[in-house]
Amino acid sequence: MRHVQNIYRLGLKELVSLRHDRVLLFFMIYAFTIAIYVPATGTGLELRNASVAIVDEDHSQLSARIADAFLPPFFLRPEKISIAEIDRVMDAGRYTFVIDIPPDFQADVLAGRQPALQVNVDATAMSQAGIGAGYIRNILTEELAEFLRGRYDAPLPPVEIVVRSLFNPNLEASWFVGVMQIVNMITVLAIVLTGAALIREREHGTLDHLLVMPLTSLEIMLSKVWANGLVIVAGATLSLFLVIMGFLQVPIAGSIPLFVFGIVLYLFSVTAIGIFLATVVRSMPQLGLLFIPIVFPMILLSGGYTPLDGMPQAIRTVTMFSPATHFVSIAQAILFRGAGFGLVWRSFAAVAAIGAVFFLGALLRFRASVAVTRT
Repeated sequence: MRHVQNIYRLGLKELVSLRHDRVLLFFMIYAFTIAIYVPATGTGLELRNASVAIVDEDHSQLSARIADAFLPPFFLRPEKISIAEIDRVMDAGRYTFVIDIPPDFQADVLAGRQPALQVNVDATAMSQAGIGAGYIRNILTEELAEFLRGRYDAPLPPVEIVVRSLFNPNLEASWFVGVMQIVNMITVLAIVLTGAALIREREHGTLDHLLVMPLTSLEIMLSKVWANGLVIVAGATLSLFLVIMGFLQVPIAGSIPLFVFGIVLYLFSVTAIGIFLATVVRSMPQLGLLFIPIVFPMILLSGGYTPLDGMPQAIRTVTMFSPATHFVSIAQAILFRGAGFGLVWRSFAAVAAIGAVFFLGALLRFRASVAVTRT
């Protein structure tokens, strides 16, 4: 009981210290509100308001139908330009797509000559270029088929493809980005808060006070883990209800308590990483520099934005030793697909095993650094 009381009281000290650190408080509030809402609504993986220009050299009914087929919210209203302006406007980046309809295009289509139609794409706008080119191809195919059907009473295609999405029927990217941002912010805050807590003890000289007390390294470490973890769990849960389900109107398919349990288990791993980094560096600027090559790859290679199957085998193997990879799998399975514990227990077990290894490594490193300080 004495050890439990020590861990509890040291944790309360951490909460009081965090309450007086206005910079970290602001960062935490920002991370679970603005840092989630703005990327979810301001960025997107789908085509939205793509700029289009049309060079109409045919001036026919078919060319007018093609121009009228580009509608919001996928495309802006097409603007008419001359053929001499194509290179200039593409070099200036004014339009993402420029469609050149050649002379006698409608006559050649009706005669069955299969004329060529040129689509110029600004590939520097990578997200819209690839998706938009596919949209334009479908629009042109449908307009040509509809135009010829009206002329020759062409039969309907024998097979009609209908795609239905169980989760996110409209494929709104904000639904996915918002949830993934919560996962990313949990990772960032867990490492920053625990690392800053230990560095703050060293910079303020209070670590020396703790070392002269009858406290063990495990008690000091566990107090920082539970105190900062409690703050992160509370912030992530509130953000899930207020930002994700409130402002973004994202329907959660699975069990929120199961997801919160996954957060608690995940924090056991990443807070250990924060403490380990804090024993390596001596100041907050050094922690920030070390944060870049360690945490950013964890987030980018976790499978939240790029599927693991699309990565090289060597990178995929390495990422399986990262707790972030398994936590992203847990979050997507529970929140998107409504999976229960029976489907995600392997990911839970992987996070627990990796967390135990990281925690043991951080504890050994912390004990070594404390021993040096005491001597």
